[in-house]
Amino acid sequence: MKKTYIKDIREKENIAGSFLVTKKESGVSKSGKAYLNLKIMDSTGEIEARVWESAEELSKNFQKNDVVNLKGFAVAYQGGLQLNVSSINALADGQYSITDFLPTTKKDPVKMLSEIDGTISRIKDRHLKELLNSIFTDTEVREKFRIAPAAKSMHHPYLGGLMEHVLSISGLAEKMVEHYKTGINKDLLIAGALLHDIGKIYELSYKRAFEYTDEGRLLGHITMGIELIDRKLNGLPEFPRELAVLLKHMLLSHHGQLEFGSPKRPKTIEAIILYYLDDLDAKVNTVQSLVEEERDANSNWTAYQRLFERYIYRGTFTGQNNSEESKKDGKEDSGPMSSLF
Repeated sequence: MKKTYIKDIREKENIAGSFLVTKKESGVSKSGKAYLNLKIMDSTGEIEARVWESAEELSKNFQKNDVVNLKGFAVAYQGGLQLNVSSINALADGQYSITDFLPTTKKDPVKMLSEIDGTISRIKDRHLKELLNSIFTDTEVREKFRIAPAAKSMHHPYLGGLMEHVLSISGLAEKMVEHYKTGINKDLLIAGALLHDIGKIYELSYKRAFEYTDEGRLLGHITMGIELIDRKLNGLPEFPRELAVLLKHMLLSHHGQLEFGSPKRPKTIEAIILYYLDDLDAKVNTVQSLVEEERDANSNWTAYQRLFERYIYRGTFTGQNNSEESKKDGKEDSGPMSSLF
């Protein structure tokens, strides 16, 4: 059997290949027989899987977050597909490249990193430029930033996603300054855009499946970003205190609302702009991802999206209302979108 990617799996196919196990749970069927409830993924998607036969024995061969070789059979299940696994064994480190199993940005990471450097080079304020250079030339920070996702599952949830997100917001910030002309500290706004999510390089683990680190769960990326900035500011004794406060306020407030995780709400023009650009970019990326997913042949609409509390239209306008899916128990547009952060 040839290697099959998840996006290509079809019902009633025999499957053989290497996948990353992102969920492993034990269960007992109604008949009292043990089984395994799995979720596996590769760079093209993820799918549910079950081990029905010899579950206890096969369970010894692998753990959650292992890359495994498996064989199985694809069956229809609750409107989707599921793999019935017949054999599964973990691969040793060095037998695979993790980039084959985690989603990755479609953009060139080397080019994006060069664009980050270019953005910093255009900063005129020498204090902000020194701080940004001290952070983005740090070998550890640079390598983590190059590959980190922007989130575990919401917006830009793929390797290189954080850098892609930061570059997008930085570009939008420059356009905002061009549009409004005066009253905005451009260098401060760009610095905030570059640094607002820098703590995610420590909050998230992305060596295998995307997970939160222990420190990430306990502290969160906002606190971890402030800590990083403070460490670098210790080596810059001439950095103006007021400028440091204004920059850190942008990180502390970029989620906009207390209920969305911000210790402070934005109270400067730069912080307000950053909050809206961050929220905009996250939601646009999420909707683009939904639209790009494989379309149901019978519908121009996505499934109901709980995050947005609505369906998302992804078809081509024809002037005809050919779907009744824009309604669901009166829930359509029933409330504001929650934060994606």
